[in-house]
Amino acid sequence: MAFDSPLAGEIWNGKYRFKPRGGGGDDSVDATWDRIAAAVAEAETPKARARWRARFREALGGYRFLPAGRIIAGAGTGRAVTLFNCFVMGTVPDDLNGIFEHLREAAVTMQQGGGVGMDFSTVRPAGAAVRGVGAEASGPLSFMDVWDSMCRTIMSAGQRRGAMMGCLRIDHPDIEAFIDAKRDPARLRNFNVSVLVPDAFMAALEADADWPLTFGGETYRTVRATDLWARLMRSTYDAAEPGVIFIDRVNAANNLAHCEVISASNPCGEQMLPPYGACLLGSINLARLVRDPFEAGAAMDEDALTDLTQTAVRMLDNVIDVSRFPLAAQEAEAKAKRRIGLGITGLADALIFCGVRYGSDAAVALTSRWLDVIQHAAYRASALLAEEKGACPAYDPAMLDRPNLARLDEETRDLIRQHGLRNGCLTSIAPTGTTSLLAGNVSSGIEPVFAFDYVRKVLQPDGSRREEAVEDYALALWRRLKGDDAPLPEAFVSAQTLTPSDHLRMQAAAQARVDSSISKTINCPEDISFDDFADVYVQGFRMGCKGLTTYRPNAITGSVLSVAAPTPESPPAIEPPPLEPRPRRLAGSTYKVRWPLDAHAVYVTINDIEDAGGGARPFEIFVNSKNMAHYAWTVALTRMISAVFRRGGDVSFVAEELKAVFDPAGGAWMEGAYTPSIPAAIGDVIARHLNLGAAGSETTSSGDTLEQTAATTGSGLACPHCGTPGLLRKEGCDTCLSCGYSRCG
Repeated sequence: MAFDSPLAGEIWNGKYRFKPRGGGGDDSVDATWDRIAAAVAEAETPKARARWRARFREALGGYRFLPAGRIIAGAGTGRAVTLFNCFVMGTVPDDLNGIFEHLREAAVTMQQGGGVGMDFSTVRPAGAAVRGVGAEASGPLSFMDVWDSMCRTIMSAGQRRGAMMGCLRIDHPDIEAFIDAKRDPARLRNFNVSVLVPDAFMAALEADADWPLTFGGETYRTVRATDLWARLMRSTYDAAEPGVIFIDRVNAANNLAHCEVISASNPCGEQMLPPYGACLLGSINLARLVRDPFEAGAAMDEDALTDLTQTAVRMLDNVIDVSRFPLAAQEAEAKAKRRIGLGITGLADALIFCGVRYGSDAAVALTSRWLDVIQHAAYRASALLAEEKGACPAYDPAMLDRPNLARLDEETRDLIRQHGLRNGCLTSIAPTGTTSLLAGNVSSGIEPVFAFDYVRKVLQPDGSRREEAVEDYALALWRRLKGDDAPLPEAFVSAQTLTPSDHLRMQAAAQARVDSSISKTINCPEDISFDDFADVYVQGFRMGCKGLTTYRPNAITGSVLSVAAPTPESPPAIEPPPLEPRPRRLAGSTYKVRWPLDAHAVYVTINDIEDAGGGARPFEIFVNSKNMAHYAWTVALTRMISAVFRRGGDVSFVAEELKAVFDPAGGAWMEGAYTPSIPAAIGDVIARHLNLGAAGSETTSSGDTLEQTAATTGSGLACPHCGTPGLLRKEGCDTCLSCGYSRCG
């Protein structure tokens, strides 16, 4: 099978292709699909294995069903990795030994490739008495800092950084500090954070009543609900976090409410899970199932959608049996409830194929219809699986009264009455940033299209960059069928032209037909008023959403995707400057690093050179110590870093790369923070020398869209993988348009 774009081929080769040492592995994406189908079919009886292997392979063909990245990268490889993308860890205990045991469990989970979520509401607030030792508690945020440091040291399987979700109830005494934590651009960088908001708070907000902040049955103080909500909204307006989870609604709608209580979600918010809950993910690519795209009779092939849903449910159910699990408690939880997260991608493109504008009444109606088909087919498939293989141990007939099952047709409900359900929960809509690029750059999840076409800058081995056009799947098909010069229909709308209400309507329509939740970002314009912004959350609650994440360009996280004036042509690729000659004399600073595990200090000297604007920038670095055991690697390291410094440009990535280096022998505590290695300590020195907390240098990058230029400007975010400015914030994730990097757990 050929790739639809060079970017898709690069993503397959870099993230999903099995390339074992010694040769072999996947020689094509078809071989990848063969590997996955064979691995998942191992859960079938020997007699049925060949038949289901063929069915699974058919579903994967043409990018119609896209298992989540952990499955694509790990199934059938024999690697010691989990095929589950997301976990919620166990209840964090309110004692030091228990807290650090849970820290270890989170590290083990992330090491195997899983993103994790934690509820820190069970940790006593800062200043509370710690009986028996005569001390005061440091509070949940201090332990979140420890989790954050740990996460920086873990490179998960497949070269993905760990991702975490930290949750805190809105009635916790430390909630205000939690709300404000990520105003510091250097704090909790490996966390997404969400506030757990119960129905009682929303009632207090409506009544402008007081709201008690309590822990362990003790009320620490009382605040006005409107003041606390304004603080939460202002932080989200300014810094894009925290998100909000309407936790009572989550539990009220949970199929498994009879046997679990949910208090946290996975890093991207689409899976609300109980302690040690795990969920594996997969998405049906709606863009591949529309008949006669762009024609008057264009429509979803609902028979194909039904058939694909039934096959996908069986595939994901089988993955539960063939996957490894980081912890025994996670395996027990997964096999007791057999939770799966079947979702969709390519929705926006499918709507365009049908001539429907995203966010319109027609789009809401079609989205509802298609998700109804999936929901009914998924429950029917799970009931038939229960007849064949047995219901999940946690199944209870009372589940038929839960909201998700109550809306099913009677035929499906009768099947469930007879056989039970193989899977306690079936549907969610997860981020598909990288897998949607693999599938030809289809629109991801239920998000609108962010940029119909743009130019990515590809780094070459000699350090230069070449430019390569990338098109959205719908636009590419339009041009192929209608010609490059054919005027675009009104259905071609991007995130730049949509209102927050358009986003809300689509999310609410989908949520009514999804068991778990939805990973979606409601993009808001930078000039939206604060009152209008805050109203998005109130309206989302009233419309039935389980959680909300917004993104507004801001000074803390940057302008992820903004619109600039059109340019006549893309600027030429910039060649890196040659290395500058060293002047005879340079001024600099020397920093003393006392590594606790060494008898001798390490001295880091950074010399600066004057730049064209009269300021100073780093030119070279030296590391010295009496401990000669470090001599060879420090000389090599400083020569490489100095070469980077001497080329000029933004060198802040050097500090971040060093700070992520993990010493297998263990790190050390320095100045109240955990530092994972000596190179990480050197990275901290470089970060301080560069004053990375201040505003960075201006960088710009542009790419042509349909009639405008999607661009990042001065405060834009650069991709941590390829360095290109222009990360998109969507589905609760950061996604790079140039290299396909996605940070979403």
